[in-house]
Amino acid sequence: MRSRQYSPDLTPPWKKPKPVPEVPADPGLVVEEVATGYCGAVIRCEKTAEGPTVTLEDRLGKQRVFPMVPRGFLLEGRAVTLVRPRSRPEPSGPARTASGSIAVPGARARVARAGRIYVEGRHDAELVERVWGDDLRIEGVVVEYLEGIDDLPAIVEAFAPGPDARLGVLVDHLVPGSKESRIAAAVTGAHALVVGHPYIDVWQAVKPSSVGIAAWPEVPRGQDWKTGVCRALGWPENTGAAWQRILSRVRSYKDLEPALLGRVEELIDFVTAPEGE
Repeated sequence: MRSRQYSPDLTPPWKKPKPVPEVPADPGLVVEEVATGYCGAVIRCEKTAEGPTVTLEDRLGKQRVFPMVPRGFLLEGRAVTLVRPRSRPEPSGPARTASGSIAVPGARARVARAGRIYVEGRHDAELVERVWGDDLRIEGVVVEYLEGIDDLPAIVEAFAPGPDARLGVLVDHLVPGSKESRIAAAVTGAHALVVGHPYIDVWQAVKPSSVGIAAWPEVPRGQDWKTGVCRALGWPENTGAAWQRILSRVRSYKDLEPALLGRVEELIDFVTAPEGE
């Protein structure tokens, strides 16, 4: 009689854990550690005597180190195994900033201009800094946020734009017939420029594919838009944490919608234009 060959693993098939995808732990990737529930963005990976580890940083800037064990993390609510990032070939052309401009190695920040760029809120300012920060420092342009534009005409008047102190303003949801369009129309003068994008909030200016979603959800009128987005996507209703999650996925201009890219570039050109232009 021929003997049967048995596998040394006697675990019933239905009890074996299903395989999960392996995900490179690229810097900026936001994950949740399964055992502790700690959520943060990947800062770095290291090889230790006990095995590879990953350092995560939460939205408050605190960092923790975790072993990169199988099924040890959640990505968008699904179990994954983090692996070390693949090595990337050195770029063959000149280095570029996140905005796509040619980087200037060793360049020092220019003394701030009298001109300014105003944006509506903190999230707008952080997104502009993420993508255009290097360019703004070289040009000496400071970006400030207003916490809303209801008083924009008075704010512009108090700033007193002039040939050597131009003012550019970026407005959310600047579409025909909106409250924002009526406020923007009240700002006049050759040395102030108000432009805007069509999105309800600057969150929408980040491409859904970069965030890992199919599309930004529709939020019924009367609901807080950001809270409604969190609910629709199944995220915790913490808009600050949600924004850090979104911002961590923005690595360059390629992660943003053209409707925002063009307006920010327009403002930078306007504020930095030589006198007389």
